[in-house]
Amino acid sequence: MQFARLLRAVHERGGNGTLRGRPWSLPLAERVLIVAVYYRTNLTMRQLGPLFGISSSTVCRVIQRLGPLLALEPASRPADAANRLWIVDGTLIPVRDRHVGSSSRNYRFSANVQVIVDADTRLVIATARPVPGTTADAHAWRASGLAEHCHGVTVLGDGAYLHCGMVVPHRKRPRRPLLPGEEDDNAAHRTVRARVEHVIGRMKNYKILRDCRQHGDGLHHAVQAVAHMHNLALTS
Repeated sequence: MQFARLLRAVHERGGNGTLRGRPWSLPLAERVLIVAVYYRTNLTMRQLGPLFGISSSTVCRVIQRLGPLLALEPASRPADAANRLWIVDGTLIPVRDRHVGSSSRNYRFSANVQVIVDADTRLVIATARPVPGTTADAHAWRASGLAEHCHGVTVLGDGAYLHCGMVVPHRKRPRRPLLPGEEDDNAAHRTVRARVEHVIGRMKNYKILRDCRQHGDGLHHAVQAVAHMHNLALTS
């Protein structure tokens, strides 16, 4: 059922193209499966070609053509925005493209990707375009433009998002401990915010997010496609 919904979404977005010129050697369903397998396993295109009986160059063309069509559509402002709670967090994704990533705290060339998750449903609301891994979460958030999607919604973030208009934990003042009420607030904050970390952990079951070999917009398309497939798995 999940794959059928994914296939329908790609077909509605023009996955078959104009049907002019030389036809694809594989039907649309198998081409979508190639992209899904590539994101899930992170096999090389030379390894995927023999599995589907096509050349590695055809695999490359299929991924470049259909990858953007698997992207997650950002959710609009919900009708009950005042009662919703979204959580935001950044994650580092190792990349090979030196124009996208930078040497970061995980000792690899990585990109910082911001992810918004609904606290109740665990669905991914939106993802930002990747920025170099050395970019602080607060700067990455301000540059992402995702704040527009959060208008009127309460957003939870960790201490890295100070002064970003989010609900963040209380900070210790110099030589003064937290008040008892503030400690309880921070404990509740950590419990709820852990949900976005769980979602990001599930997304990284797709091995493309553990070592992305794509260049240019490839990482952005991969993150959005993985978020889309994660949402389909939760709502099927």
